[in-house]
Amino acid sequence: MRCVVQRVREASVTIGGERFSSIGAGLLVLAGISREDTEADLAWMSRKLPNLRIFEDDEGRMNRSVKEIGGELLVVSQFTLYADASRGNRPGFTESAPSEVAQPLFDRFVELLRRESGLPVETGSFGADMQVSLINDGPVTIILESPKK
Repeated sequence: MRCVVQRVREASVTIGGERFSSIGAGLLVLAGISREDTEADLAWMSRKLPNLRIFEDDEGRMNRSVKEIGGELLVVSQFTLYADASRGNRPGFTESAPSEVAQPLFDRFVELLRRESGLPVETGSFGADMQVSLINDGPVTIILESPKK
């Protein structure tokens, strides 16, 4: 599992011109599910994200987690995180899990993240054409990948 994590002041998802979901300060998480991902990958990521210390403490050091600041999470499925553009100019997506596999894993990941974090967790709409807006705070952007098997 691969996630691009952005510390945000706010973020939202719009679908068909209508606001679908939004958060205030917290994390925007673009989540990619690979063909190889299992429940263990989802569990690892759902434990890692709420405890990732990328928010500033009183001394200006990144030493606080989204849990510690009482933030929110917006999680958006992003199969393109497993794009392979090493040959040619058109990316291939063979490493991404097919949607019939990825959607239940994504839904399970969100469920685990809600339980692990105890924080509000909003989502995009799996497979939809979404416009994602954000105000990046810092900017701070981290790429996380579940441990290799």
